[in-house]
Amino acid sequence: MSPDEKYMKEALKQAKKAAALKEVPIGCVIVREGDNKIIGRGYNRRNTDKSTLSHAEISAIKKAAKAAGDWRLEDCTIYVTLEPCPMCAGAIVQSRMHRLVFGASSPKSGCAGSILNLLNEERFNHQVEIEKGVLKEECSEILQAFFKDLRERLSVKGKYHGELKGGLPAEDE
Repeated sequence: MSPDEKYMKEALKQAKKAAALKEVPIGCVIVREGDNKIIGRGYNRRNTDKSTLSHAEISAIKKAAKAAGDWRLEDCTIYVTLEPCPMCAGAIVQSRMHRLVFGASSPKSGCAGSILNLLNEERFNHQVEIEKGVLKEECSEILQAFFKDLRERLSVKGKYHGELKGGLPAEDE
């Protein structure tokens, strides 16, 4: 098993914590490259916290910055199960992270290449190395299982009961 796979498995553990809360199962870990130590962990908690800011990456970045004693995370790699959205991609750039590794692509909101690539925007003062598709199948499966279960729960209830607003993603997400 490669180091990228090892740390993506740790991110998947975080995604399972989100799933246990009936949140979209997205998980993240941040690894300091010098000692290969995980210094930040996070998982999606948007519904639980009732906050658009409660993404896995934002939580992990906050914890990593605290552990590092600096907002600059230049010697770190971030592992996330789903390609980052615009907010999270921006936070990764702003934190000066060295590298991003993600599992599943996000064709509707991904900003590490699917819709935009904010991480390699030459006009920014920092660019991030990207590795995509690490444990893609496992990362995709946990998301697909979550949305399949959600659709089944919603169809049984016959209407929306506060579980997800704004419609459901397509089957392939």
